[in-house]
Amino acid sequence: MKFMLIMRSTDEAIEASKEKPFEQIMEEMGRYNEEMMKAGVLIGGEGLTEPEEGFVVDFAADQPLVTDGPYGETTEMFGGFWMLEVASREEAAEWAKRAPLGPGSKLEVRRVVESKDFPQDNEWIQKEEGWREEIAARQS
Repeated sequence: MKFMLIMRSTDEAIEASKEKPFEQIMEEMGRYNEEMMKAGVLIGGEGLTEPEEGFVVDFAADQPLVTDGPYGETTEMFGGFWMLEVASREEAAEWAKRAPLGPGSKLEVRRVVESKDFPQDNEWIQKEEGWREEIAARQS
């Protein structure tokens, strides 16, 4: 089973993290990532830039509206993610609890929908399988 661990932090948590030396943050994250690599559960993950570098596409109107970041009032910011392949929801929860995050941070853990979750005779599911193979071949 694949799970995504979505890192979310409040503005206060982001400010508090600035008080910790960058080298310490990198070491803690590096050790966490290394543990998951050695256990064979980490299949991907990335951190994100500051919200000022991003934008939002809002589909509320007939024409989608693009708005530059930051996004106005925020209570939690999406800061990055890990993709894990584990045997169970419980195993995903155990890995999530080990993340080196502090107060004001949360990990939202969601199972990744896989093509096997859909009817296999669907034309678009079959095409998607082909696309996934094509993408994997390009990355090799």
